[in-house]
Amino acid sequence: MSVSEQDSYEPMGDMSVVMSRSRSGREFVNVGDIGGSDDAKYGPGSTVWLRGRLNSIRVKGGSCFLVLRQNSFDTVQACFFKDKENPEQSAKMIKYLKTLTTESMVDLEGTVSTADVRSASVQDAELVIKRIHAVSKADAMLPFLVEDAARSEKEVEESQDTDRPFPRLGQELRLDHRWLDLRAPANNAIMRIQSAICQLFRESLYSQGFVEIHTPKLIAGESESGAGVFTTDYFGTTACLAQSPQLYKQMAISSDLDRVFEIGPVFRAENSHTRRHLCEFTGLDLEMAINEHYMETLEVVHSMFKHIFENLETRWAKELEVIRTQYESEPVTFTDEPCVLHWPEAMEILREKGFDMGDGLGDLTGAQELALGAAVKEKYGTDFFMLDKYPSDIRPFYTMPDPADARFSNSYDMFIRGQEICSGAQRCHDPDMVTEIIKQKGIEIGDGLQTYIESFRHGVSPHAGAGIGLERVVFLYLGLDNVRKASMFPRDPNRCTP
Repeated sequence: MSVSEQDSYEPMGDMSVVMSRSRSGREFVNVGDIGGSDDAKYGPGSTVWLRGRLNSIRVKGGSCFLVLRQNSFDTVQACFFKDKENPEQSAKMIKYLKTLTTESMVDLEGTVSTADVRSASVQDAELVIKRIHAVSKADAMLPFLVEDAARSEKEVEESQDTDRPFPRLGQELRLDHRWLDLRAPANNAIMRIQSAICQLFRESLYSQGFVEIHTPKLIAGESESGAGVFTTDYFGTTACLAQSPQLYKQMAISSDLDRVFEIGPVFRAENSHTRRHLCEFTGLDLEMAINEHYMETLEVVHSMFKHIFENLETRWAKELEVIRTQYESEPVTFTDEPCVLHWPEAMEILREKGFDMGDGLGDLTGAQELALGAAVKEKYGTDFFMLDKYPSDIRPFYTMPDPADARFSNSYDMFIRGQEICSGAQRCHDPDMVTEIIKQKGIEIGDGLQTYIESFRHGVSPHAGAGIGLERVVFLYLGLDNVRKASMFPRDPNRCTP
């Protein structure tokens, strides 16, 4: 339906399927550009075309009020009133409006008029409907309403003792229809924050001289010791889905790519049914040559996280405001310089908190990490901190031992609000030393590890790095109750669809 011919068509009715037959010449505008003031891009008197989702509709007698939604956040009210001079055409329009279902995609032509509206994000204007056409109709009965998916837990809970309690939507129902769940403004904004973190990660590391790389996800052997792997047939041999880009980002250092990072999928075949574990997640990985000490890497990573934390609160303030309306959280607090605890100090703090730490050579439990995070917040005033010198026995084979005490290592984890988001270390770049550690840990040196060790025999810079879980960062930064809310289509031991 071209602009020049549209007057010959009825001003209402379903469009034929858009199949790229032609271009109409019609210009669609953004809801955010509509307003009731003269300085609005499309102010009073402007006639505009919008494409959006039908957020709500109410038809009564000879009038209709509807709300059109774009990009999950922006909404505008549109209205139609019976024309006494053309009652037959008005009746057709009202009849058609009654057939429209919420969540349908529609094209609407309307004239901007000043109004006082509370049910939409555009509050000083509305559209007087001239034409409306369904582009894609939604089923009349949906698995759940987007407005119900957008309610906070507090709002749902407070409604339970009233005459009209709001439905409590279960996590599995939401995830089974995740595309619908993501239309809720806060859930949609979470995905935008996930994108923002990747953007800021790149920005910071590019500014610090890093190069982005892309490593194989089909590998000949395990890339992490201690983590389960997914295996697959590879032309008659067994291959694994990469648990991290670890070996390859180290080989990048041996290739004289002195500072590298990657954003890519990570696969862990761990049968963990917790609120913070996934079988597939997005890894933000980095590796860099160091001159003398792994603190050089901690300083780079701290600078990167500062860049993320500061810019999220300024450049993505709108999205954070939308999220915090449904999921309450406060901005993450952090120090100007890296806040680094050493393992002995952490043991002392936890013993003072009443934990039995034994010989101090075991890994931390979730409860111990939370207690440590609370103590660090109280003592140093920060939600974000680093803990180094982990015991060697609980770290992977590629970790450099502590030169003063081989029971410990030059490794570190990073935490937000007392939960781990990042693990890293100085790597053991000496081929004989790493071979010995591999043997001590009882790991078989297959073809994959053989080529990895060989890359060190040809000369390699000392190096250190870190691996960060994107969904874990989003989940903890936003104070969500489950990491699945931070994943677009989560994968866990019970879910491989949608």
